[in-house]
Amino acid sequence: MRRFDRLSSWTLLVVAVLLGAAALLFLETHSRAATESLWSSTPPNLPAGQSRDQWVAVAKADTAAVVNISTTQVVKNPFVSDNQGNPNDPFQEFFRQFMGNMPRTYRTHSLGSGFIVRSDGYIVTNNHVVDSATDITVKLPGDRRFKATVIGRDPKTDLALLKIDSQNLPTVSFGNSDTLQVGEPVMAIGNPFGLEGTVTTGIVSAKGRVIGEGPYDDFIQTDASINPGNSGGPLVNQAGQVVGINTAIVSQSGGSVGIGFAIPINEAKSILPQLEAKGHVTRGWLGVSIQSMTPELAKAFKLEPEHGALVADVVPNSPAAKAGLKTGDVITEYDGHAIAKTGDLPRLVSNAQIGHSATMRVLRDGKPLTVTAQIATLPESEQPAEATPTGGKSLGLTVRPLTPALAKRLEVPDKVGLVVTEVTDGSPADQAGIQPGDVIVEVNRQPARSVAAFRKAIADQKADEPTLMRIHRKEASLFVAIETPHAPQG
Repeated sequence: MRRFDRLSSWTLLVVAVLLGAAALLFLETHSRAATESLWSSTPPNLPAGQSRDQWVAVAKADTAAVVNISTTQVVKNPFVSDNQGNPNDPFQEFFRQFMGNMPRTYRTHSLGSGFIVRSDGYIVTNNHVVDSATDITVKLPGDRRFKATVIGRDPKTDLALLKIDSQNLPTVSFGNSDTLQVGEPVMAIGNPFGLEGTVTTGIVSAKGRVIGEGPYDDFIQTDASINPGNSGGPLVNQAGQVVGINTAIVSQSGGSVGIGFAIPINEAKSILPQLEAKGHVTRGWLGVSIQSMTPELAKAFKLEPEHGALVADVVPNSPAAKAGLKTGDVITEYDGHAIAKTGDLPRLVSNAQIGHSATMRVLRDGKPLTVTAQIATLPESEQPAEATPTGGKSLGLTVRPLTPALAKRLEVPDKVGLVVTEVTDGSPADQAGIQPGDVIVEVNRQPARSVAAFRKAIADQKADEPTLMRIHRKEASLFVAIETPHAPQG
C-alpha cells in the first residue's frame, strides 16, 4: 500500500509537470500568435469596386507613358545692375567693389513631368514646366532621352504640348473629368523631387476650385500626394484614364500636405487641338467686365438665389455692347448653362466658336430678358490678366487696361493704368483691401502702363517681399502692400 501510495505520488507529480508544461506551451503559443497579429494584421477592406490588382495594373500601364522633363533656362542675375557700365549710375562703384564682374545672366535647371498622348511623340505637360526654357530634355522609362520641341503653349490654362522624334510610344487614354465624383479614388503619377515613376493614391477632395492661378480656374482638388516635380503628370481614375493634369499644391514647407490641384482633362481636350494646329489658343470674346455676386449685391439687386455674373462694365463696340448689355445687368444663363459662379461665364465664352450667336438670360432691374450676342475673337489687349507669375505666387486679382471711358466712369484722373475687375475672396489682394474698380497706376514703383508690364513687375518680385502698389480709388490715391504666402507649384 505504501509502495502504491508512493507510486501514486510520483504519478501525480509527473502529471502535474506535464500539465504545467502544456499550460506554458499553450500560453507561449497564444502569446506569440497575439504578438504576431499586432505586426501582421489583416489589411482593412478596400472601398467597393477597388482592388490592389486593379491599382497595380493601372500603375504598370500608365507609368510607361509618363515622362521626366528637364529644362534649362537663362535667368537674369538679380545682383547685377541693368546700368552696370554706365558711368552716370550712382551705384556703379558699389557694384564694382562688391559684385565684381558677375555675369548678367546664369543658367538654371528645373524638373517636371508629362505624359504621352500620341504614339508619334506628342506629350502634354504644364506651361510653367517649360516656360522660358532654352533646352528641353524628355526622358522615357528605360532611360531613353530625347530633345523636345514646344508645339504650343497656353499660359492662361498652364498647358503646353511638346513633341519628340520617336514612334510607337506607349500612350495614355483620356477619361471624362465632368463625371468625376467627390470621394472617387484617383492616382497621381510623376517625378516628385526627380524620383521617377512615383505613384500616389488618394481621392477627389473637391471640384471646381478657384485658387487664383488664372482667369479660367476650375481645378480638381485631391489628397493624392503631389510634390514639386509632379507638375504636368497625369491624375488617373481606376480605369487608368487621365482625368486631370497635376499642376499646383498648397504648402508652407514646399512638400505635400494633402492639398493638390489638377487641371480637368476636359478643359485640355478643347485646347490641345488648337495648340497642335497653331501653337496658341484663340478664345471667344463677349466684351464685359464682370464681378462676383455677393450676398450684399444680391440683396441690392433683389436676386434670389445668389448666383450669376454682375456686369461691371461693357467695352464699347464689343459684342456685348452691340447686343445691348448694360452695366448692372446680371447674366444668369449662357446658351442654356446656368451661371452658378462668376468664373463660369469666362470659361463658356472662351470655348465658344468665333461668330457663334450666344443666347443669354439676363436680369435687369430685377426683370428677366433674353439677349443674343455674336461672339468675336478675344483681342490681345483685352486678355484678362491674372497676377500669377511662375513659382506659385498669386495675388488673386484680375486686371484690364484703363480706357478713357472707364477713367471717366471711375472718376480717376489717370489715363494710364490697369483696372481691377475681380478679386478672389480670401486672396492676398482681398486681405490687403484691393477692390474691383481700383485703378493700379504703379507696381513696385514702376508705372503700370500695360498688362505685360504688370506681369513682368510681379514676376520680377522676390518671393519673400510684399508687392507694393499705388492705386487710385475715386478721388483718393494710396499705397497698398500685398503679402503673399509661399505656395509652390507641383
